Amino acid sequence: MAVAESLISLLGSGPDPEQLVQVRELPSRAAVHEPWPDWVHPDVVAAYAALGVQRPWRHQVRAAGAAHAGRHTIIATGTASGKSLAYQLPALDEIHRSGLEQTASLEPAGSAALYLAPTKALAADQLAALKALKLPTVRAETYDGDTDPGARRWIRDHANFVLANPDMLHFGILPNHPWWARFFRRLKFVIVDEAHSYRGVFGSHVANLMRRLRRICASYGADPVFIGASATSSAPGASFGRLIGADVTAVTEDCSPHGSTTVAFWEPQLTELRGENGARERRTVIAETADLMAHLVASQVRTIAFIKSRRGAENISSIAKRLLDEVHPSLPGRVAAYRSGYLPEERRELERRLRSGALLGVASTSALELGIDISGLDAVLVAGWPGTRASLFQQIGRAGRAGQDALAAFIASDDPLDTYLVHHPEAVFDVPVEATVFDPSNPYVLGPHLCAAAQELPLVPDELELFGPAAAGLLRELTDRGYLRRRTAGWYWTHPESAAAMVDLRASGGGPVSIVDAESGALLGTMDSPQSHYQAHAGAVYVHQGETYVVEELNEQDRCALVTRSNPDYYTQARDITQIEVLQPLRGEDWGQAQAEFGEVKVTTKVVSYQRKAFVSNEILGEEPLELEARELFTKAVWFTIDERRLAGAGLIAARVPGALHAAEHAAIGLLPLVASSDRWDIGGVSTALHPDTGTPTIFVYDGHPGGAGFAERGFEAARIWLAATRDAILACECEAGCPSCVQSPKCGNKNNPLDKDGAVVLLNALLADAGSPEAREAPEAADG
Repeated sequence: MAVAESLISLLGSGPDPEQLVQVRELPSRAAVHEPWPDWVHPDVVAAYAALGVQRPWRHQVRAAGAAHAGRHTIIATGTASGKSLAYQLPALDEIHRSGLEQTASLEPAGSAALYLAPTKALAADQLAALKALKLPTVRAETYDGDTDPGARRWIRDHANFVLANPDMLHFGILPNHPWWARFFRRLKFVIVDEAHSYRGVFGSHVANLMRRLRRICASYGADPVFIGASATSSAPGASFGRLIGADVTAVTEDCSPHGSTTVAFWEPQLTELRGENGARERRTVIAETADLMAHLVASQVRTIAFIKSRRGAENISSIAKRLLDEVHPSLPGRVAAYRSGYLPEERRELERRLRSGALLGVASTSALELGIDISGLDAVLVAGWPGTRASLFQQIGRAGRAGQDALAAFIASDDPLDTYLVHHPEAVFDVPVEATVFDPSNPYVLGPHLCAAAQELPLVPDELELFGPAAAGLLRELTDRGYLRRRTAGWYWTHPESAAAMVDLRASGGGPVSIVDAESGALLGTMDSPQSHYQAHAGAVYVHQGETYVVEELNEQDRCALVTRSNPDYYTQARDITQIEVLQPLRGEDWGQAQAEFGEVKVTTKVVSYQRKAFVSNEILGEEPLELEARELFTKAVWFTIDERRLAGAGLIAARVPGALHAAEHAAIGLLPLVASSDRWDIGGVSTALHPDTGTPTIFVYDGHPGGAGFAERGFEAARIWLAATRDAILACECEAGCPSCVQSPKCGNKNNPLDKDGAVVLLNALLADAGSPEAREAPEAADG
């Protein structure tokens, strides 16, 4: 424990600070080596040896061997476990052997491989690793939106190891497959890196993209082996098999070495400030994380802080710089933010400084979670729950990669799930990692991909099985609506427009909104369209590279937001109101006087105002109305109904029912990521004491994406576990009547009114009792605290 105490003291508050709720030790792990496989060419072995890799680990050999034998393979092991060698080995061996046999001709010969990564940074990192091997037969190049147009033809015709991302495959490669004919004929391996990141609607899109890729390969006579690399996840073989539409061999035993990691569960202190409904506020996760980062950087500890939002990353970096400036003037320049939306040259420079050690601290979104090789980091700060256990382990695994003991801290934000987890570390470490949730048959996803496939090559009836049982019905509907034309040979795309343009691969719900400096006209970055109503409305605070701007105007017609430099001492948070209509129940469970149902719904949302909140305290400084158009969403939801008489019998009188429902709804939204690999912002909710479609008190939780993302359905399937954890999170909170850590929501358009914290516990206990849940127990007279 001495090592753990020493590491925790680096956070700046001594070995036993008040904010420290729990400590877990992840023990060190010794390496298990195996000899290089006999089938690997000696030149490839020598290339790795020149970089210091003398012997591979057992899991690398097993995964590489399965792929070499022609089996689709997924390697799902921890961070820094050398997954890249496992997928590089069979691909490089094949390319090198075929390259040595290549004859002198104008037609490129030999085998080829395609590598797909969810981020450009990861592809650039892999390119550097491939070039470092210095194999003369390997011509590796990236092909993405940053690739010079003049280089693209050479890459198509001559590269044999192409590194791209799903977006470029969708928009640039598959629609132009005749230009890539030489490459596709030679394609032997498709590598899908960070496969666990393809979840929700994005995962559904990528699953259909993989089916389109397999179809194009087959048309050129190729049948490549797919190799996936993933963080540890539940049922990785089944998940990757669903992603590519084929049977898969899974390798999951991690035989790589790793230093021990001390994981601190950290809960910011309650302040004397009181927010809505008189609840005491906790110090914000941004301020707390910035403070911890400043302590670590001042101690020369190389640190990375992860947070989900772009704005959060920028604010952590800015606050840490201000704190460090008081320590020494050289330190602020060694801290930076890293997030998506930066221009390419900014990303490359930050990656270079991070690898070289010029940066001591970086605040990042998940853009740096995904596999970029950064050895030498000593500490990781996770600001708020990252969404899944897989992401948490991926993030805390960033430290200790060089074999040293490492420190990780999970800092709880004002969120019911964070409150629950910081007091229940067993829910992180003692249960299986989540399965990856996505639904390739979502009609809003599959339909546009069928159109794109038909434009690439006419769809024939024999190919429908590749796209699943829903494809036939969707093709009939697309034909009736005039998107496709049916001929004897199959279905044809007959429009002059690009069918690929119909597909919103990143599930953003619209094209990007440009963020433009009103004074200089410079493009600062981009933002997904749905985010604009929440983060780029007039008056919103926008942060870029430590510089703060205020939005002057959101022009939705021209898809741009004009911003001007400013230095406010607050941040902004939008609020919305939501209505929901049941369209069609699909599944249901009768719980006696309560029911759980899952089905299709229509959600109408309108952003109505925004609040200005103080950075450190979260104090509300003011609220301004907004005039924005309502947006409709056709999606899927889970909902719970309960008879009023049942609630009265449990002690909840009619006047308390709206507040109890509202509080339980907010908390349930926060806890859904415990059972589904969702983010709180992927989902929404509505509660009402008398819903017109159900006729009873009802709580809805819905997927925030057209057609659904699979999260609400997972909530329906794990309803008892989910509702029990929701109840326990409310009980664990120290507040008196409800706060952002339990039943308040930052997005609530009703200003978190009414809310009944104790009533929510009574309501959830009644639901659990009717469901026959073993977690049900008598409700206490009052919630703890």
